[in-house]
Amino acid sequence: MTDTPVAPLHTVLTALADPVRLEIVRRLHRAQRATACADLYDGVTKATASHHFKVLREAGITRRDDIGAHARQLLRAEDVDRAYPGLLEAVVTAADQEAAAAPPVPATP
Repeated sequence: MTDTPVAPLHTVLTALADPVRLEIVRRLHRAQRATACADLYDGVTKATASHHFKVLREAGITRRDDIGAHARQLLRAEDVDRAYPGLLEAVVTAADQEAAAAPPVPATP
């Protein structure tokens, strides 16, 4: 399977600008391995998550691996870094810092 080339910078930045997609990328970056789709998002429907996975895949940021009946997402960090050195690391680091500074979300009863 041939990966989609990493998209032009505008497309990559647009894909990373969405909070749900950015969280997916953060989780993939932490995992450092192919990860089950359901482990990568919270608070959106499966259909919405599928849309976000498609946007990331078309931007060349992620790859989908089908293992039997299960789909897994993989961050193409090396490919993105080759196209835009330091971009992904800088974005993930900034997102991690922002998440750490955010007030905790109250638990629902």
